[in-house]
Amino acid sequence: MSGDAVVVGAGPNGLAAAITLAEAGRRVTVLEAADHPGGAVRTEELTLPGFHHDTYSAVYPAAAASPVFARFELERHGLRWIHPGACYAHVLDEGRAGALYRSLDETAAALEQLHPGDGEAWRRFAAPYLEHFGAVRDTMLAGFPPVGGPTRLVARLGLGGVLGFARLVLMPADALGRELFADPGARAWLYGSAMHGDTPPRAAGSAVAAAYLNFLGHAVGWPSPEGGAGRLADALVGRLRELGGEVRTGARVTRLAVERGRVTGAQTADGDRVSAGIVVATVMPHALLALCDGSLPERYVRALGRYRYGPATVKVDWALDGPIPWASEHARRAGTVHVGGDADEVVHATQVHDHAPERPFLLLGQQSLADPSRAPAGQHTAWAYTHGPRESGWADDLPAVAERIEAQVERFAPGFRDRILARRVVGPRELQARNANLVGGDVGGGSYGLDQVVFRPAPSLSPYRTPIRGLTLGSAAAFPGGAVHGVPGHAAARVALAEDRMPLLGGLPALPALPGLPSLPGLRRPRC
Repeated sequence: MSGDAVVVGAGPNGLAAAITLAEAGRRVTVLEAADHPGGAVRTEELTLPGFHHDTYSAVYPAAAASPVFARFELERHGLRWIHPGACYAHVLDEGRAGALYRSLDETAAALEQLHPGDGEAWRRFAAPYLEHFGAVRDTMLAGFPPVGGPTRLVARLGLGGVLGFARLVLMPADALGRELFADPGARAWLYGSAMHGDTPPRAAGSAVAAAYLNFLGHAVGWPSPEGGAGRLADALVGRLRELGGEVRTGARVTRLAVERGRVTGAQTADGDRVSAGIVVATVMPHALLALCDGSLPERYVRALGRYRYGPATVKVDWALDGPIPWASEHARRAGTVHVGGDADEVVHATQVHDHAPERPFLLLGQQSLADPSRAPAGQHTAWAYTHGPRESGWADDLPAVAERIEAQVERFAPGFRDRILARRVVGPRELQARNANLVGGDVGGGSYGLDQVVFRPAPSLSPYRTPIRGLTLGSAAAFPGGAVHGVPGHAAARVALAEDRMPLLGGLPALPALPGLPSLPGLRRPRC
């Protein structure tokens, strides 16, 4: 049994964990409740036959930058990245827009069109971080504790540069935008990137979320898999099977077996028992507590019980008889469009509401522009989503929210509604019903307050270890959090392997949760 391992969940973190275990010579079984692997990385015909929609996530800068995925050589298993003409555009009234291109020069030129000097301000700000992007990536996209990246930042940026980065980590995007840009449209361009992490522009820490996503665009782009997000999941499964690992779908784990403080396997809803000395659970904290069924010490249970989830989501998918007729040329080239107007309007739309704002801020994807395989010839797919408070009831009337979403797109793309062939609308309840990790429609795996970024999922010396020997947590609830990059799963697998190699009596003691820290506002990590 000591050579066997079980992974609970076949999302990108679960598959990354399974591949890591299989590369170490373990016999790995992945147990997935759904009838398909991939978790929130999935492509389906949601509207009409021949229209292939990304059911959940769709754009993957973090995956393209991921040092974990790079090790897996996923291109050998059919993954091909498609880059749009522009990473994203932020549309404004009168056909204006800011845009992020892979080229720093093109991005600066787009911002200069909004206001002379704003493009050059972005160039001056971004260039030092792009020159040392590897160190920035390894600071933001590494297992806990992220030591190597910060060490290289000190060596390459100097003390002043590191202090500037530390200031960026704590400041709001609103403050950074006002420092850099004279034009409210350029400031809105910056704020929109922060919203991928559901981070209000006036919240401390939103500046680093916005800046980092833009750095990713310059360094690796904002690509999507050719044929749909599901191709990324297929490639991960292909690599795992090449190593001899197994994925069982329709196998919902209902209980983890624990004997004398050590995990011994997993039991599924149909009564099947899979024995294993290592279990990596890629579930949310409340689900881990349920699976362990009283086997965890009370202090750890209380710590996980304080875990906070993020805002709820409403998503609309469309089948279109042509491309979205954006007034902005930049938006007609972009794979992602931030729909929200100027800076004041974005800030207003992202304030806490007990109802959907009349003009919601939207994240919109149009991947078929660069990847025609997603729709019949001459036709297109598109999607958009918006967020709101988890418990206010704002998403109860889905048709009304969908109407506001479509009116907002129509505002910047006159004639959009005339191109809609079919639509599908899902709200928080539907999202969680299809994927249990999307708790209450939270697509990011939990709130990104400062304490839940640094100490995620709870204050501890190791975010992956649990008090049960052999059991680790590798979901987006563990550091560094959400986005599709596989880092939590990979890190959890490595911790489990290190612990398993130690003699039982000489191994590391279980690491308890540290005393509770105060809830701190601020640092958010972008989820794309």
